Amino acid sequence: MGICAVVGFSSGMPLYVLLSLLSAWLRTEGLSLSTIGVLSLVMFPYTWKFLWAPLLDRFSLLGMSRRKGWMVLSQALLIFFIAIIGFLTPKYDIYVISFVAFLIAFLSATYDIAIDAYRREILSDKELGMGNSIFVNAYRLSGLIPGGIALILADGFLPWSLVFIFTAFCLLPGFFLTLKFKEKSNKTAPKTLYEAVVLPFSEFISRKGFLHAFLILLFVFFYKLGDSMATALATPFYIDLGYDLSTIGIVAKNIGLWSTVVGSLLGGIIMMRIGINKALWLFGLVQMVTIAGFMLLAYAGREHTPSVWLFSLVLLGEYLGVGLGTAAFVSFIAAETNPRFTATQFALLTSLSALPRTFCNASTGFIVDALGWERFFFLCTALALPGLILLFWVAPLKKTRL
Repeated sequence: MGICAVVGFSSGMPLYVLLSLLSAWLRTEGLSLSTIGVLSLVMFPYTWKFLWAPLLDRFSLLGMSRRKGWMVLSQALLIFFIAIIGFLTPKYDIYVISFVAFLIAFLSATYDIAIDAYRREILSDKELGMGNSIFVNAYRLSGLIPGGIALILADGFLPWSLVFIFTAFCLLPGFFLTLKFKEKSNKTAPKTLYEAVVLPFSEFISRKGFLHAFLILLFVFFYKLGDSMATALATPFYIDLGYDLSTIGIVAKNIGLWSTVVGSLLGGIIMMRIGINKALWLFGLVQMVTIAGFMLLAYAGREHTPSVWLFSLVLLGEYLGVGLGTAAFVSFIAAETNPRFTATQFALLTSLSALPRTFCNASTGFIVDALGWERFFFLCTALALPGLILLFWVAPLKKTRL
């Protein structure tokens, strides 16, 4: 469980740098919402990581064990690239910034492949619910750095270059702890690259048939779609409502963070009692209802900045739903993987779950410009329905799952 916490924190940091810190930096430097939205395309490695995941199932690096070498190398490079991006100038170096952001996304996705596999291999089936809840909690807690503390530091205390260096150095404790990790030997690991590439996909399809495999893939794509789009431009939305960076850092990020932590822990406890399938139904309904809170906030902000109390209440509900839904969702994905091909199958499913965050979120700036914030959040609420409907086939209530 301690390892789940460490790797969860290290996994979340690079993503929140791209989602929160980078978007806030670009917005305060005068870049448009459309440009910021399009820049999210640099995160497409999260959606295609299954393409190189077989390499992590097959090969070891740096003379270390199979998962550990990939974790160490990717973390070291992430620290370097996050530290240097702040020395660039958004108005003149946007293409260089885009390239560095792409490298951060690629390395972060590679690290995720390794730790997802490592986590699945050290957890028993009965530990999946709680272990993944702790992982999600640590993942969300890491957002406190780039989405909270870093924004406060940038609001008149430090130049952006030092803010990014500070954020990068926050990954160092996880890096040094990773050097101490021990890995279980896996005698069923793929012996050839052919086995690592072909067998994970054929096993996934043949396990329950092509139709069921296809429905699982659809479900993974749609379950978090509305939730992902609603929070894609959260920081620019808060700025447009009139909140300063300190308010966003202190109120928005902390409320969102701790609501998600409580939701994830509560989700783990509930899953131990009712199982993953029932939790997917219950938490999916909660996260759909709470997305609508953003519509209320946008309506209240038509003429003036909404009160901090309303701001806090809406975020409390939204991120509580995020925590509950994510805990069940990640546990579902882990339960659908075969331990022999953990890296590739886990990467395939998490890649699909990242598609909305990358390709769909790239259009959010244009959608907001066309519809306005209120109608945009109504659309996000409606997009949560397909994932719930697919639960009838992929997670029926009558079927139990650990």
